[in-house]
Amino acid sequence: MCEDEVSAWMVERIPQDWFSGPPQVDCDGDEILVIGPLDGDRARPGESATARIDRFRGATREQRMRIAQAAERRFGRKVSWGASAGGERRLFTTLSVPVMTRLRLPERQLLDTLVGAGVARSRSDALAWCVRLVAKHEADWISELREALVRVGELRRKGPA
Repeated sequence: MCEDEVSAWMVERIPQDWFSGPPQVDCDGDEILVIGPLDGDRARPGESATARIDRFRGATREQRMRIAQAAERRFGRKVSWGASAGGERRLFTTLSVPVMTRLRLPERQLLDTLVGAGVARSRSDALAWCVRLVAKHEADWISELREALVRVGELRRKGPA
């Protein structure tokens, strides 16, 4: 979910020939993430999706940096990029933002179990693993929840000042 202003601003500045369709623009209070689909027609013969994404990354780096710097000044957030091709999605440099949480003993023990079992290297990694697991298994519910939050935001804007 990203504010309309941020999304429109980014889409306006991205060259039309970069992506085969509209880029996905996601954001939160810390980061703006732009991921665009790459056209398979521009792939070189025998070129893998990974190579296609790498080539795009190298060819557009300077221009992506200029767009990102302008967006960072305007919106006060870091900008990250990614691309998708041939069913593969790769993110370039992205933020990893620390979050503070308070956990009781049973929750900490669960994280420690994941660390002890080698599922994660640290409590932080274990918590991130749990978040990804919830996102994977509850994707439909989370999408509905996000849509409801958008609707709540719209109603708040229409309400009394």
